[in-house]
Amino acid sequence: MKRNGKHAETIKIFLVDAFTKEIFRGNPAMVCILDKKIEDAFMQKIAFEFNLSETAFLLPKENNNEYAIRWFTPQKEVPLCGHATLAASQVLFDHKRISSDEIIYYSESGILKAKKDIYGISLDFPLDEPEEVALHPYSELLKAMGISAYENIVLGRSTKKLIIHLKSQEEVINVQPKYEEMKKLNVEGIKGVGITSTYNNQYHFITRYFNPWAGVNEDPVTGSVHTALAAYWSRILGINELKVYQASYRGGEMTLRIKDSNRLEIIGDARIVFKGELNLDEQDRHI
Repeated sequence: MKRNGKHAETIKIFLVDAFTKEIFRGNPAMVCILDKKIEDAFMQKIAFEFNLSETAFLLPKENNNEYAIRWFTPQKEVPLCGHATLAASQVLFDHKRISSDEIIYYSESGILKAKKDIYGISLDFPLDEPEEVALHPYSELLKAMGISAYENIVLGRSTKKLIIHLKSQEEVINVQPKYEEMKKLNVEGIKGVGITSTYNNQYHFITRYFNPWAGVNEDPVTGSVHTALAAYWSRILGINELKVYQASYRGGEMTLRIKDSNRLEIIGDARIVFKGELNLDEQDRHI
């Protein structure tokens, strides 16, 4: 198309609330469907403009149900994102009318798959291995988060997400991190921190997740941290299917189903809130 006599590039965009059946809850993600490759820096500018915890960029491959996928926070690219992948899958199933019942994504974290499930959309993700770590490297981080007591601390082997197991759901809900203090700390080697505990009879455990170093103080609902949490809680509770609530200000829920020793199904709902187009002149890409 042309705008002001110049050729403009059109990118289809969708705002989707993930891990919820209701709009304005769960975790909002922007999904951008590309017609061709664009520069990394340009994708980062788009993500910064939308200012959501993640923006997903999809580039179709030869087959109708195969896409390359990348995820950007307002400040940086991340190797794996659950809620934006769920959001992208909702768009592809509903808007693009994918002929297959399965979507295949090619990502930095390997091949990911999405398919329809009786509980929503199921994402096939790698299961992460949580490893116990010493307190000492993270004592200042716990202090900045206002945490003085805990049951355990583990670190995801692949995701490098730190997980702090607190003593009660009330402690998880009441934590009030000091984000500016967290940002000042040297946390090399970790990519975000989650807190967790057992919950009531409706859910097996509760979660909150923070990553101020990537421009996301508290993420409303986080799929990637649950790749380690699923393995952690499965061992404690002795079950392979878990129902989870992430207790952010928006709230969201998911079902986790461990398939084998290295794969996990993350299952949830999503709602498309709006759709539109991003129209850009060639010169816009060099601003």
